[in-house]
Amino acid sequence: MIAKRYEPFWKTTTLEDMESDQWESICDGCGKCCLQKLQDDETDEVYYTDLSCHQLDIAKCQCKVYETRELLVESCLTLKVEDIPEFHWLPDTCSYRVLSETGDLPNWHPLVVGDDKEMQRQGLKVSHYAVSESKVDEEDWDTHIIRWVHGMPESYDPF
Repeated sequence: MIAKRYEPFWKTTTLEDMESDQWESICDGCGKCCLQKLQDDETDEVYYTDLSCHQLDIAKCQCKVYETRELLVESCLTLKVEDIPEFHWLPDTCSYRVLSETGDLPNWHPLVVGDDKEMQRQGLKVSHYAVSESKVDEEDWDTHIIRWVHGMPESYDPF
């Protein structure tokens, strides 16, 4: 008897049709969406920083208040199905963005390889470089602007 091979849910279910637990599992836990962003008032251009939200446990790349984050952090953005057309603002390694653009998860994703060791090996988690926003005066945040180069931060001074 030949065993039937099943495709993983992310290959057979669109992001729009995923159950909430499937949607949540697409998050690779990199922490990049928890980094502060600055927006130019004149051009509306968004700049990423290496500054993490004060609620991010940088070492674990996990929100300390995940269930109530939107209530406790005014600027917190939760990725939702209706936001899929806007995913282009996410770093190019964000698993939601990769899946929406390619139809598959990256080969280092924990759902693909079973854990996050490959992400750590490749430096894809913010734990390698993030600094808590609470350690930097807000007027100095612009000195922490980075540019994404294949999901990795590179110092960047747009001014």
